[in-house]
Amino acid sequence: MIIRPSTAVDVELFSSREIEMDLGIRGKRAIVCAASKGLGRGCAVALAEAGVELIINSRTRETLERTADEIRKTYDVDVTPVASDISTEEGRAAVLESAGAPDILVNNAGGPPPGMWNDWTRDDFITALDANMLSAIDMMTRCLPGMMERKWGRVVNITSQSVKAPIPVLGLSNAARTGLTGYVAGTSRQVAGSGVTINNLLPGIHATDRAVSLDTDVAVAKGISVDEAKAERCATIPVGRYGTTAEFGAACAFLCSMHAGFIVGQNILLDGGAVVSTI
Repeated sequence: MIIRPSTAVDVELFSSREIEMDLGIRGKRAIVCAASKGLGRGCAVALAEAGVELIINSRTRETLERTADEIRKTYDVDVTPVASDISTEEGRAAVLESAGAPDILVNNAGGPPPGMWNDWTRDDFITALDANMLSAIDMMTRCLPGMMERKWGRVVNITSQSVKAPIPVLGLSNAARTGLTGYVAGTSRQVAGSGVTINNLLPGIHATDRAVSLDTDVAVAKGISVDEAKAERCATIPVGRYGTTAEFGAACAFLCSMHAGFIVGQNILLDGGAVVSTI
C-alpha cells in the first residue's frame, strides 16, 4: 500500500513523497461486497494495490465489470466480478461459490432510505435488517470456519458513524447496523484465538453517490442548492470536507493486513471528527 497525501496540509508534510508500506497480504484472496463504486470500490482498490486477488460484488453488472477491468489493468491482480444482490441468499451463494476459500471478507451494502419514525413498516425493517445486518452475519458464518482452520483471516464490516451517534432520519440504518455491531462484539472475541480478526469501519460522510443523494434530499427539503446543502454539512465536520474513498480504502486495507492482528472487535470512526465523544 502506498500512503499518499490527501490534503494541502498533508502535501506539505509529505514534501511530495510517497511512503510505501508492505501490508503482507500479497496473494491473499478477498471478497469485497458492493464494490463497483463508492466505499466498497475504495476498499477493493486498496487491497488490489497490496497485491490481493479479488472477488467483487454488485447488483449492476455493467458498472461492476467496468470496475473489475480497471482494477485488473491498473494493479495486475486477478479480479472476479459477481453480479448479484448480496442481501439475498442466492446472491451470497453466487459470491461464495466464486470465492472458494477467501482469506479476507469486506462486508458492505447500500444503506436504507431516510425518513421519519412513522414512515416505516415492519417490512421496511426486515429489508434493512437483511441488507445491513443479516447478510453480513451470514457471510461471516460461512467464511469464518475456513479462516479459523487456516489460522488466519480478516473481516471488515462497513457500518456507519450512526452506531456511535444515531442519525434521526436514518432510523432503519441505525437499527440494523447497531444490531450487526452487537453481533461482532461477541463473535470477534470467540474467533480471535484462531488468528482471525473482525472489526468494523464506521464512515461519516464521504464523497460518494450516497452523499449526493442525502445532500439532494436536504436541498429539496430546505429549498436550497445541492452545493449549499453540501457546504452546510461540511461546516459540521472539523476537517471541513467530505472523506475520500481512497482514505477509506487505505484504512480497510490496513485492518486486513498482517500488522492488524491485535486489533479485535473495534469500531473505528472515519468521520473527520464529526462525532464528538471521548470513547
